[in-house]
Amino acid sequence: MCPGPVPVPRQGQGQGQGEMNGNHVTSPAKADTSSSTSSSTPSTPTTSNTNTKLPVDVKDQISKINEAQSRTSNLTNLHTLGGIDGIATLLQTNIDTGITNATIDVPHRRTVFGCNSLPSSPRQSWFELFIDCIKDDETVQILIVAAVVSLLVGMYDDPTTGYVEGCAILAAVLIVSVVTATNDYQKETQFRELSDVSDDGIENIVIRDGVAVKINCKDIVIGDIIKLEAGDAIPCDGILCYCDSLEVDESALTGEPLDIEKNVNLDNSDGNCDPFMLSGCTCTAGTATLIAIAVGKDSQWGIIKAHLEKEQDQTPLQEKLDVMANNIGNVGIGAAICTFLAMITIKVYVAPDYLQDVTLFAHALDAFIIGVTIVVVAVPEGLPLAVTISLAYSTKKMLKDNNLIRHLQACETMGNATNICSDKTGTLTENRMTVVKGVFANVMSEDCVNGNIDMKEAAAEIILEGIATCSTARILPAPKDDEDQRPHVVGNKTEAALLQLSRTDFIGSGSASGKAKVDFDVRRAKANFGKEGGSRLFPFSSKRKRMSVLVKNNDSAAWTMYHKGAGEIVLQDCSHYLDANGSIQPMTDSKRHELHETISSFASQALRCVALAHRTDIESVLKPSTCTAEECATLLENHMCLDALVGIVDPLRGDVVEAVKTCQSAGIFVRMVTGDNLETANAIAKQAGILTKDGVSMVGEEFRKLTPAQLDAVLPNLQVLARSSPEDKHHLVERLNGGLMPKTKEEWMEIHPGRDYDTEKDLLLPGYYDEWSKGLGRNGVGEVVGVTGDGTNDGPALKAADVGMSMGISGTDVAKNASDIIIMDDKFSSIVKAVLWGRSVFDNIRKFLQFQLTVNVVALTITFLSAVAGYNPPLNAVMMLWVNLIMDTMGALALGTEPPAMDLLNRRPYKRDASLISRPMWRNILVQSAYQLGLLIFLLQNGPEIFGCEDGSTHHFTIIFNAFVFCQIFNEFNAREIGDVFDPFKKLSTSPMFLAVIIFTIGAQWVIVVYGGDFTQTSPLTYDEWKVTCALGAVSIPVGYLMRQIPISEDPESFAGLSVAGNDDNAKKNDSSSLSTFVFVVLPIVSAVGYKLYLD
Repeated sequence: MCPGPVPVPRQGQGQGQGEMNGNHVTSPAKADTSSSTSSSTPSTPTTSNTNTKLPVDVKDQISKINEAQSRTSNLTNLHTLGGIDGIATLLQTNIDTGITNATIDVPHRRTVFGCNSLPSSPRQSWFELFIDCIKDDETVQILIVAAVVSLLVGMYDDPTTGYVEGCAILAAVLIVSVVTATNDYQKETQFRELSDVSDDGIENIVIRDGVAVKINCKDIVIGDIIKLEAGDAIPCDGILCYCDSLEVDESALTGEPLDIEKNVNLDNSDGNCDPFMLSGCTCTAGTATLIAIAVGKDSQWGIIKAHLEKEQDQTPLQEKLDVMANNIGNVGIGAAICTFLAMITIKVYVAPDYLQDVTLFAHALDAFIIGVTIVVVAVPEGLPLAVTISLAYSTKKMLKDNNLIRHLQACETMGNATNICSDKTGTLTENRMTVVKGVFANVMSEDCVNGNIDMKEAAAEIILEGIATCSTARILPAPKDDEDQRPHVVGNKTEAALLQLSRTDFIGSGSASGKAKVDFDVRRAKANFGKEGGSRLFPFSSKRKRMSVLVKNNDSAAWTMYHKGAGEIVLQDCSHYLDANGSIQPMTDSKRHELHETISSFASQALRCVALAHRTDIESVLKPSTCTAEECATLLENHMCLDALVGIVDPLRGDVVEAVKTCQSAGIFVRMVTGDNLETANAIAKQAGILTKDGVSMVGEEFRKLTPAQLDAVLPNLQVLARSSPEDKHHLVERLNGGLMPKTKEEWMEIHPGRDYDTEKDLLLPGYYDEWSKGLGRNGVGEVVGVTGDGTNDGPALKAADVGMSMGISGTDVAKNASDIIIMDDKFSSIVKAVLWGRSVFDNIRKFLQFQLTVNVVALTITFLSAVAGYNPPLNAVMMLWVNLIMDTMGALALGTEPPAMDLLNRRPYKRDASLISRPMWRNILVQSAYQLGLLIFLLQNGPEIFGCEDGSTHHFTIIFNAFVFCQIFNEFNAREIGDVFDPFKKLSTSPMFLAVIIFTIGAQWVIVVYGGDFTQTSPLTYDEWKVTCALGAVSIPVGYLMRQIPISEDPESFAGLSVAGNDDNAKKNDSSSLSTFVFVVLPIVSAVGYKLYLD
């Protein structure tokens, strides 16, 4: 269900549409029709709402102005329909107050014109997936053909029971295909559910009944008035009503690489009018108000997506496992050929007694079926299945840990991250900001929370007007049912802290308590932002660390620029300062030095320092109503008057110190990359444990001047990058992982147009690939980098990172779309959970790989050796298919869904090119295989004597089969650990899927042995035989303990990241755990087996 609308409180009685931040705006009031014409507004407002439901033919009329790549004809048709006013009338809406719920039925609009949800690509049915299991697997097809031949030959030779083997093989193939198809269908269902969760998280602000409401993007209907600003994704196709300095990235839809400037001046004679907003695109600058004209499948993006059917790309781990699976499959094919030739040779040249009555053709057919079955068992199709199951399980669990996975490969990649470049605000800190200190109109206050400051009304008016208008944030009352009753901040939290201060009695509590104490909503409304002839807004730029607004006084028609930004940056552009009596004083050198000292003092106390300034002579410099953001920055943002310097506290999150420490103990280098002042950044970094005694911190200005070689020298110790621009973060990531490093001269020239490649390639960041690959001993292998970001300009860095992590609360739509993981609660501790789950996925796959290779080695070897020794293979085709089912699907389910253990964070991450199979894993595989082979060969030769059965009989082979299966069951417990730790039964209560698989396997094995008969070529075993074969399988447990005493450690060269302190302590703890397990588990099993063998 889509969330219902959340009302945004009305403004005061002033006119104007108000301001926006993210997806949030103030509610509009009636338009001022007396204002002068502006290039970014329609000529007159529309106020058409009728009491009739929207006619269906409106859809056809609207489609004429929404044809793809047809701006000229769309403009012509827009004029024909009466321009923006005509569209509003046609859609029975009002560009200021929106659709009226009382007169226009919103459900009716949704019923007639559709919901604003994009069509999903058609999914395969279960039956189609089942057919694909057979159609896409050549070995299964060969096995089916062989089974059919066996069925026909068997019925010809023995019509009463000859059909059994062929039918049994077909039934086994059917079971395997059904299970595989069911798993694939459930996997697809889970991924679609996760995709729906991602889509459901997008909300927009619309105007209905004159009130701004926050609704899910899927609830938008035709005729809705939608508010957008920089960083917002466009949720539907629309026509602009108002805009200010609006630029849109349409590359996702049209392929246009440059941002498109939008405007709504339909009378523009130069042909540059473009009021069309397309869904699937993104606002990169400015603000906008639009009318929705096409939603969902009728929008331009919906039309394109309806023709798309993209399968889920394989993750890097899946691709690596596919290569391994092919190699293992080739070994299986070789073993199958050798087994086939050995069986034929035995028949022709040895001619044992048990083959005297078997024709050469029948024996060759049996040998062929065994060979094909070996291939089926050897080809480890369970490897990619295990990855799929583990990823599907982990991504769903990660969502509960506030990690929304957008790209599957991010889950596994994050587990081996070696670097995390984190933002400060909102990620390391709470993003609950409060102004605690400040200088206001040249008056210092050490306590802005409990104290107050006195100044003349003129001074207070300037400061309060600047706070109210030079902002895009809003403060909403908390819902009554919310546990947290603090006001909810919508938008930038720094701006919200200033707004909160303006609502208190701190500023102007004395003589200014009259006229100056006007609520900021009223001040914004009077400014008429975005309206015809109204004020102008140039949003905050993370690159420039500042923003400006040009405010027009409705009474005097005079314009004033209000400016806000980083303290030291704004101060250097101020030539005057505001005094407490409201007068403007020149900025002397001593005053500037004093203010610089104040900024440094704030920063050393981990306070964010923000400066407020203004300028009044702007009309003599440029035309405010038509100037661009660039003109404002170049011509106006200098010679300003400093109004205030404020120190804003943003407390460190309570879990950050422990989370950073955990990352560092996991071998991950944590770096802070922030736009804040260096001293503030250093103070926070020290509190968080990021900046250490030997660590390096620098500002973006210094960073940009470094050569690639100089940066490489700094990188091992660079822990804080302050006053950084988005380009700085991007270059840092490129230098760490080399992912987007230019490899050719042409690529380098694209990054540095107009520069000389031959003389400057070693001087300018980010460098070039050949130089990068040789630096820091990389050998072409870079770091695995995770990057956090929340702003529009963070997009390039998020894309360059191996794992881009956007903030779910404070992040813009651009950042979210560029990221691989969305951190739903913005907490750094949630990033640690992403690392934990990533390592769990990686280790679960390796557990399964260890288990499967053991089964492969034993099954292939025993089949081949028995054929060479002149025996019928003890494991027939049906038995081997059952083992294949245990090994692939059941093993993948059991080991692929193991929950993560915190001790996964006590080791360093693996390198990108590290082998999937470690040295301890090879030790475990070979030792377990040796035991199982020795056991099966012993039973093959001595079983008849021990159990009193006929050599080579069905009873004899059933005993071998049962012992083999129980070896796999108990070895599955061993496989839960891939290193030296021996604790096979730990935390079984947290692994319900593992227990379910074990119980199912034991139950199914009992059914096969007791009731299989001719179908599976098994015979019922006695109680004692069950006990003995089960006990022999259980010996795999003590073997698991003994093999871990063989001193083999992982290759140190397979690890990356920071050296981990405290591993020795962890090893001792694990040794203690292993010893206790040996005493309480292994010894009783060995004693029971020995006692039983003694009795026998």
